Amino acid sequence: MGFIEVYLRRQFHLTIPSVFSPKKKKIYTKKEALPKIAAYCAYQERTQNEVRTKLLDYGLDLDEADKLVILLTQEKLLDEERYAQSFVRGKYSLKRWGRRKIQQGLKAKGISDFCIRKGLQEIDPDVYWENLLHLLEKKNKSEGERNPLARRQKIQYFLQSKGYELDLIQDAWKELGL
Repeated sequence: MGFIEVYLRRQFHLTIPSVFSPKKKKIYTKKEALPKIAAYCAYQERTQNEVRTKLLDYGLDLDEADKLVILLTQEKLLDEERYAQSFVRGKYSLKRWGRRKIQQGLKAKGISDFCIRKGLQEIDPDVYWENLLHLLEKKNKSEGERNPLARRQKIQYFLQSKGYELDLIQDAWKELGL
């Protein structure tokens, strides 16, 4: 019994529902886990590591989990190249991330260099450039720094943190005449 539960019982004469107590995990067999993990993969693109972790949470051992990952890959429910392409499309069009941040995100997910290169091919250079210009204009309007050098440095750091390359940032400054 935790401190909060004891406090609530004494202070307010409340009983804590089982929502707050740790839940016992159900252990699945390989046969039971297959339809659950297939639905998990069908819902959205997943990496092999995410699926393997989920299978281990289901109580399967590492060998069984690896066999199911191979089966899901053969059935085309699990495809890291497709995951990388989907990740890139989402991050550069919706969140307006740059190539470097996208690449770091995919590496953190354990995606291979080959799949990362394939995913980065999804980036349309014109849209990428427009995203950079948009972010630069927006940040330039909202930045409160009065000193022009400090202002430029802050904006440049912001764009680099978004994953844009320094040479592109400098070209964007020149194009906008800022």
